[in-house]
Amino acid sequence: MSEPALRHRIILHAYVTEKSMDEMERMNKLEFVVDRRASRDEIRRAVEATYQCKVAKINTKIVRVGKIATVKFSKDFSAEDIGGRAGVF
Repeated sequence: MSEPALRHRIILHAYVTEKSMDEMERMNKLEFVVDRRASRDEIRRAVEATYQCKVAKINTKIVRVGKIATVKFSKDFSAEDIGGRAGVF
C-alpha cells in the first residue's frame, strides 16, 4: 500500500472536546483518534507527513472510542493552524 494510504489508515480523525480545545490553545497540543495497532513512532511519522510539521511528544491512551494520541508540536508550529487543516474548526 502507498505511503499516503498508510497515513490515512493510522490517523482516523481529530478528537475534539473542551479539554482538547483548551490544550490546543494553552499547550500547543492536538488529539487524534488513531488505529489501535499504531505505535507512537508510526503516529509521529503520519502526523509529520500529513501536516508538514514537527512533533515534540506523543502520549497515547485507550478509551471507549478507540486509541487517542495527544500530539504536542514543537514551538515552531501552531496547533491552532494544524487544527484548522485537520478539520477541528
